[in-house]
Amino acid sequence: MPKKTVVLGASDNPSRYSYLAINRLRAHQHPVVAIGKKEGEVAGIHITKEHPDEEGVDTITLYLNPTNQVPYYDYILSLHPKRIIFNPGTENDELVEMAEQQGIEAVMGCTLVMLGTGQY
Repeated sequence: MPKKTVVLGASDNPSRYSYLAINRLRAHQHPVVAIGKKEGEVAGIHITKEHPDEEGVDTITLYLNPTNQVPYYDYILSLHPKRIIFNPGTENDELVEMAEQQGIEAVMGCTLVMLGTGQY
């Protein structure tokens, strides 16, 4: 079943994990919203610098370090995702607590591994 996913920290740089994640999410037929610090395109998905108002978000997958996540807290929580995936290097106890208080599952994991093993 497709899971609408927001990739926060998206990059059009092929050496970045967010780039790989967007490609693999698309390959698995998941709708993707890509948000980054600069505009670009990956796998036909436009990377925006804006904070689009999205409905029906299943997952937010983070590719920002904890310090860079702070300006996005309100936005992340406003999307009411079912879960937030904290990829390696993005673990953030403060955001985990805020999310769990709103009934959002916090997953310490790797989107790429989860997709590869069928756990997404």
